[in-house]
Amino acid sequence: MNDRTRVAWIFLTPMLVLMALVAGWPLLRSIWFSLTDTNINDLAAGHFVGLSNYFGEYGLFANPNYSDGFWASDWGIAIANTFRFGIVSVLLETLLGLGVAMLLNQEFKGRALVRTAVLIPWAIPTIVSAKMWGWMLNDQFGIVNQLLVNWHLITHKIAFTANPDYALWTVVGVDVWKTTPFMTLLILAALQTLPKDCYEAARVDGVHPLRVFLKVTLPLIKGPLFVAVIFRLLDALRIFDLIYVLTSNSNSTISMSGFVRREMVDNGNLGFGSAASTSLTVIIFMTALLFLRVARVKLTEEAS
Repeated sequence: MNDRTRVAWIFLTPMLVLMALVAGWPLLRSIWFSLTDTNINDLAAGHFVGLSNYFGEYGLFANPNYSDGFWASDWGIAIANTFRFGIVSVLLETLLGLGVAMLLNQEFKGRALVRTAVLIPWAIPTIVSAKMWGWMLNDQFGIVNQLLVNWHLITHKIAFTANPDYALWTVVGVDVWKTTPFMTLLILAALQTLPKDCYEAARVDGVHPLRVFLKVTLPLIKGPLFVAVIFRLLDALRIFDLIYVLTSNSNSTISMSGFVRREMVDNGNLGFGSAASTSLTVIIFMTALLFLRVARVKLTEEAS
């Protein structure tokens, strides 16, 4: 080991130890609890049950009591809700963020002020946003319902956050409102790095703007765009606070994180909840690996 490597390890060791204490130990503790039947009211009384919380009679997976199939179970519904929310919200945020970023990348008077204003929804804490939208969407005194009735778009007020037919998509709408500025900021940063001579040459040649976007802009920002999407997708799959505050957390809207919280806190099943928490971590990790692999293959194919 040379001097530079030794010095690097000396500086890295405190950080690695801190990460092991802050992240590694809680993770290992959660995995251990997932192998027991520990109750939150008596941590010392838990017994080792192996993989029963995962595949046992009342486990998360392969439970013989799932007569209607896995996806009809509470955990299966939570997984489906989470991925439904994550895919739709990230897709909308990416498309809207790309459109807004393209507009903000143009030269116009007051551009700096508009860029700052666009970031306001993202800067508002999630709990505050959820409470604000909860009041606005209320079916009794909410301004959204009142405006829709006044404009004759609906005949009667709708309980957006309570009706199972609307609740999840209402959460998606609020999340899109809040997080689109985040995607806009990342995409705008990528647009700012693009060479100007390509656009000047296209303008001189009279190339249609849509063709320029598809053949020049999109290929050049595809790498940063994939990074932005994966970051946002991983965050969306951990959704908890927005759903918890806005809705009743019934099976129509409950997410994987909400399921973990319900089992651990409401039901006190620390072992079963830890199994769900560990499964959530593995699912997000595998999703990230799959997405990165697909993105790498596409980028490699285009580069060749």
